[in-house]
Amino acid sequence: MTVAFTFPGQGSQSVGMGKELADSFAEARAVFDEVDDALGEKLTDIMWNGPEDVLTLTANAQPALMAVSIAAIRVMQARGLDLKSKVSYVAGHSLGEYSALCAAGTFTLSDTARLLRIRGNAMQAAVPAGKGAMAAIIGLDHAAVQAICSEVAALGACQIANDNGGGQLVVSGEKAAVEKAAELAKEQKALRAILLPVSAPFHSSLMAPAAEAMAEALAKVSIQSPVVPVIANVRAAPVTDASMIAGLLVEQVTGQVRWRETVEWFAANGVTSLYEIGSGKVLTGLVRRIDKSLAGTAVNTSADIDTALAALNG
Repeated sequence: MTVAFTFPGQGSQSVGMGKELADSFAEARAVFDEVDDALGEKLTDIMWNGPEDVLTLTANAQPALMAVSIAAIRVMQARGLDLKSKVSYVAGHSLGEYSALCAAGTFTLSDTARLLRIRGNAMQAAVPAGKGAMAAIIGLDHAAVQAICSEVAALGACQIANDNGGGQLVVSGEKAAVEKAAELAKEQKALRAILLPVSAPFHSSLMAPAAEAMAEALAKVSIQSPVVPVIANVRAAPVTDASMIAGLLVEQVTGQVRWRETVEWFAANGVTSLYEIGSGKVLTGLVRRIDKSLAGTAVNTSADIDTALAALNG
């Protein structure tokens, strides 16, 4: 069995996430305490008590999701999981790439929390409210959606932000261009083309100010080589060189999350089992749609951890 760990992105958050782990394991509680200390506030109060609209704010959701993922990892490690010997690759969806890098020892937990708070704030501030938009297009292939983006370019920036697999792509950019792209997708018989309830046009060229903010922030933290290769979002290929990581994370702010290609890379390179570590089951669902030969398992709870460790150590 060749294993990869994946880490979820924004949209997987829910009020109460991680509370069961914190109540059950000292290692998980220590993670949440360290994240609270790093941010200088009780993020855990928002995570466990809500309100949901405050948790969903980009600046909160990003470090919160990372904290749950790392809490689960630390519990697994305390119970005998050796990441380097049992896991061949790690990858995360958008902000999840930071979780993957933290799990692999590239960033400290405190630095990861602070980086994600900076990232969330910078992404939110990059574009005035109402100027940008994102739309999910389901049922057209990458080439067709790319052609639509080119066709609407006269109306403003519009590009593929996420290639999630299973015929699900997300476009991002200026509102008029994205709305026109959704309209054209429907004309081309997309199964669905819907504007998303997001606060900014993530993973588009409009995020350039946020990319600059991340370049500045990343220049101030220690970056170690990951103990297992990390599949970078913008490359859909493994990275092990610490000197490349900051540049790829800066590029990721305005670049495409190539998740379909990441999962296809896993399948082509001998991975048989994917474990989604943290909150929710979004990535596990996408795995089934991309390649049914891969086994996907979500690890959210202490029971999930028991099951995963039995399989990994078996």
